[in-house]
Amino acid sequence: MSIFTTKLGIDLGTANTLVYVPGQGIVLNEPSVVAVSLMDNKVVAVGVEAREMVGRAPDTIMVYKPMKDGVIADYRITEAMLHYYITKALGRFNIFKPDVMVSVPAGVTSTERRAVIEATMKAGAKNAYVVKEPILAAIGAGIPIYDACGHIVVDIGGGTTDVAVISLGGIVSSTSVKHAGNKIDQAIADYIKKNFNLAIGDRTAEEVKLAISSAIPLDDELSYLIKGRDFVTGLPRSVEIRTNEIVRAIDNELKEIIRAIKVVFQDTPPELSADVIDQGIILTGGSSQLRNLAELIYRKTGVKTYLADEAIYCVAKGTGIALEHLDVYKRSIISKR
Repeated sequence: MSIFTTKLGIDLGTANTLVYVPGQGIVLNEPSVVAVSLMDNKVVAVGVEAREMVGRAPDTIMVYKPMKDGVIADYRITEAMLHYYITKALGRFNIFKPDVMVSVPAGVTSTERRAVIEATMKAGAKNAYVVKEPILAAIGAGIPIYDACGHIVVDIGGGTTDVAVISLGGIVSSTSVKHAGNKIDQAIADYIKKNFNLAIGDRTAEEVKLAISSAIPLDDELSYLIKGRDFVTGLPRSVEIRTNEIVRAIDNELKEIIRAIKVVFQDTPPELSADVIDQGIILTGGSSQLRNLAELIYRKTGVKTYLADEAIYCVAKGTGIALEHLDVYKRSIISKR
């Protein structure tokens, strides 16, 4: 490999895209959002700037979220987004095309995988590699994936929750469900609509989740003042909501995540199940940071559950580590070009 080849690891998420540069760490963490002018079909904003336009843009600008449930929903917009992030991470005047490793959900199809490879190459990569998110999350969490020992990783992102038992560098049993951060936000918005006749946007629902939510009821509740539009009068209105109301609002979504964990346990060979009980469940991904989620999973499965250090960055860190040591991790690459 040329000494001039740069390397980038990309956690291509439904909610956020993170870019990791070996030796530098996380250099970029921005929303997976793109704003396009309908007048000339050109990209006018990407990331944080584009997200600020959600719900505020004039009818001449369309704001896209090109990733849905962890995979590409709009190829052209995703390609433009990747090109923007690669250029921003490396600098506008970088002349060397990078080697890029991109994460994909555990349940990705061959067609979806090819779409990621093609979009990455067209966005400016010299070589493109695709690795499943649970593998990268495990690497980023410091798990020795090539040991003859079972480890279970639950990676909860914006669009999907990936659950996988990993041993000897591969996934032994896994599932990917479309119950994660975005669905939790939607459940909060639906609860507020039903119980308070108040319409709130995605951003507000996420702010409520981050500020006061919990997976289990709290004795000492937190509160949050929500501002939205009254469904009856159409006028702006504020209401105060408390933690235990949010616990009820998101209960069904958390049940689906726990159900996915139990399905993977049922598909795991007995020897590896014993390992997993010893090692515990490792939580990664931005949505794994929900208050008391580890405690809820422990109560429902009986298996000790831990939140990985810097859980939100595990997949991105995993891409960087794998890129730096391609000879070690090449068995885990499911597609490359």
